[in-house]
Amino acid sequence: MEQAEAKPAPVAARRGLMVVFAIMLLDIMGIAIIMPVLPTFLQELTGDQAAQAALDGGWLLFVYASMQFLFAPTVGNLSDRFGRRPVLLVSVLTFAIDNLICALAGSYWVLFVGRVLAGISGASFSTASAFIADVSDDRTRARNFGLIGIAFGVGFTLGPVIGGLLGSFGPRVPFFGAAALSFANFCAAYFLLPETLPPHLRRAFDWRRANPLGAIRQMRSYPRILPVLAVFFLVYQAHAVYPAVWPFVTSYRYGWSEGQIGLSLGVYGICTALTMALILPRIISRIGERRTAALGLIVGVIALMGYAFAWEGWMVYLVILATPLEAVADPPLRSLAAAQVPPSAQGELQGALSGLSSLTSIIGPLMFASVFELGTRTDLPWSTPGAPYALAATLVAVAFIVFLRRVGLR
Repeated sequence: MEQAEAKPAPVAARRGLMVVFAIMLLDIMGIAIIMPVLPTFLQELTGDQAAQAALDGGWLLFVYASMQFLFAPTVGNLSDRFGRRPVLLVSVLTFAIDNLICALAGSYWVLFVGRVLAGISGASFSTASAFIADVSDDRTRARNFGLIGIAFGVGFTLGPVIGGLLGSFGPRVPFFGAAALSFANFCAAYFLLPETLPPHLRRAFDWRRANPLGAIRQMRSYPRILPVLAVFFLVYQAHAVYPAVWPFVTSYRYGWSEGQIGLSLGVYGICTALTMALILPRIISRIGERRTAALGLIVGVIALMGYAFAWEGWMVYLVILATPLEAVADPPLRSLAAAQVPPSAQGELQGALSGLSSLTSIIGPLMFASVFELGTRTDLPWSTPGAPYALAATLVAVAFIVFLRRVGLR
């Protein structure tokens, strides 16, 4: 009954989904737009060589993820208390300010502070996910969560390409572009974003639940969620390999420029977006959420091993085009989790998921960057720049085993 009362009118729900999709898309573009220039920008600020610059980038991702880990449950719980709209607006505006700070950074440590703000504002994804849960039911939930994948796909299609083009004018220019995108995002959301959590379904804010450990502990109230959270943890840990080392591996292994790195990420994003928009709904309708999640995990292992052994640049594109179904695991997993909690706890759930994602992103960038640095050391008789992807494939394989044993296909 509570679930039904939480649903806004269909017209408002559709408009809200479009606005939240735009918020996620522009936020992701703001992140992706700087990826092609990050190696150059870090070497300019620090004077370090490529391998050490990868570790510098790993520390930036570390602090970004740390802030998300600390603040995502708080932001999610705030949205359960005050509604989705005000929390999203503040987060988007903070992200705009962060990118401006990074664009003007005169040292690595100013960039570091900017990433702190970015991590806090990036916690808005938990609220965006709660918004989607608010306007969804059992029939539409997995499909609507697919919008997150589409936003990632389109964002990582347009963002790196734009970033590569802007980067030709200087490594700071993409940061200015990201700041402009984020501010435009805020302006549009201010006028168009509706509220989806009515006052009578909100709950009191509780600091004991609004911290990373408290939010995850609270999920023990819903025992059927715990195995799904374990799968999420392993998959998130594995997928941290992409932002951690993709620009560095492709630059080192294939000698790609900023534009070539942006193009590869753009192709990856196109395949992800098309998969989410055109293939995901058909697969779910035919084989169901659980089998769709399992299929995505299997293909994810294949894809990551493909990147590990892609010793020529053209092979990266072959792997991208052959394994787009790796993207279909996330939406049904989110749907399986969201179906277990009431509307008043959706923000808390999504905050817990974001907290898990951020926890793995704290560990992942430094772990994968360290593996990359070890595999490319000049004092060793061999070079294994693909080793981070092999490690990530192992983690997804473990996630698949956990899924089969604890979640099941039925």
